[in-house]
Amino acid sequence: MVNYKELIKINSEVRSGKPCVRDTRISVFDVLNWLANGMTFNEIIDDFPELNYEDISACLAYASERERKLSHAS
Repeated sequence: MVNYKELIKINSEVRSGKPCVRDTRISVFDVLNWLANGMTFNEIIDDFPELNYEDISACLAYASERERKLSHAS
């Protein structure tokens, strides 16, 4: 599993503090939404060349970890 903590950044001055990929304005939500709507890794990278496979995997890992934490909290 990719270490998302090195790739996903939260900056209160960027996208209202939403978690984003590295120093881009592309949020984890954006990437997850594209994947949920059927875009492939390659299509996302074609549209957003500042992203790579590891970045997209980091978004999935971040979401997975967040979901795991939420399910253990209830």
